[in-house]
Amino acid sequence: MPPSTPFVDPATGTLDTSRILAEAIPLAKLIGLFVGIALVPFSFVFLIGGHSVLGVLLTIAAQFVLAVGSGIVLLYIVVRAIRLADEG
Repeated sequence: MPPSTPFVDPATGTLDTSRILAEAIPLAKLIGLFVGIALVPFSFVFLIGGHSVLGVLLTIAAQFVLAVGSGIVLLYIVVRAIRLADEG
């Protein structure tokens, strides 16, 4: 028996959009969280000016937040994929 494919309605063979949205919305919120956190130092850089020592430090801090956020998002995706595979 072939394994069931996630996000496909087995009865009709079409995409299960409600399940896709149920998985996509928390992921979008997690991405938005880290983008929002990184926007704070970036906005200070744009207001103060990027050519000062403070501007460089704030840019590095924002880049660090984005790098850590990317890692956390990727870990979330892997964990959800493992859970979806175990459910199916």
